[in-house]
Amino acid sequence: MELPGLMNGLLTAAYSQREYEAIARGLSGKRSESLRVNTLKAGVDETVAAIKKQGFEVDPVSWSGCVFSLIGGEGIRSTEEYLSGRIYLQSLSSIMPAYVIEPKDGESILDMCAAPGGKTTAMAALCPGALITACEKNKIRAERLKFNLKKLGAERVGVMVCDARKLDERMKFDKILLDAPCTGSGTYLGDFSAFSEELYRRSVRTQRELIKKALGLLKPGGELVYSTCSLFDEENGGAVRAAEKMGAATVPIPESAFEGAPRLRGSVPGTLTVCPDGKYEGFFVARMRKP
Repeated sequence: MELPGLMNGLLTAAYSQREYEAIARGLSGKRSESLRVNTLKAGVDETVAAIKKQGFEVDPVSWSGCVFSLIGGEGIRSTEEYLSGRIYLQSLSSIMPAYVIEPKDGESILDMCAAPGGKTTAMAALCPGALITACEKNKIRAERLKFNLKKLGAERVGVMVCDARKLDERMKFDKILLDAPCTGSGTYLGDFSAFSEELYRRSVRTQRELIKKALGLLKPGGELVYSTCSLFDEENGGAVRAAEKMGAATVPIPESAFEGAPRLRGSVPGTLTVCPDGKYEGFFVARMRKP
């Protein structure tokens, strides 16, 4: 099948015919939900057992002991496990940046565009001793972020309600996660009406501004993990090339990482581009280091 208009042109320019066809199938089909067991509040084995006892089927992924595809998940939001924050519904692809950033005890980490908090709380669960600050400019979305932090037991995370582009560069961080505002082109499921050229150009402009700010906020030797749920090269490889022109060096994400996830060829070696399919959203992740 052929995708509409500008989207078709952007994707055919960036990918092979075989990759394009795989993308088109992934964007036009159905996608199962997935969940992360929130280890800040619950153990994995007992939580999975409780879910299964209620009739839900889960399929583990190879790259995480607490992340599962959900098979036939209708009704999961009414379970005590969901309502209490012992599980969090989150796309498989969107959990990946938390693993790439590898949070460690005592590290200062900024999540630049944090709401609704899926990646923030994933980092907190991976390393409760990391010093995480979550930034969100939209007041309504910031309230949702605060709600999720409390619900999932990540209340040590600090929250700033402001535009990350306006942060004082005297603040310095060991690591920054920038899950940038984007077109969302990797998430569509047959309805492409949300996409427009204006959204595409605005997204690219905002991404460049945020990357420049992120590099200014990093300590020397600090790392930036950049991600989008887009498949367009200008939002992904183009953003990495812009960061490299500002002095950043790409740190390769190993080919062995995220085994089983469907990959696409990216324009920048060492980055990760996930092909949309029945389990994964289209997604991009890059890891960069400030000199």
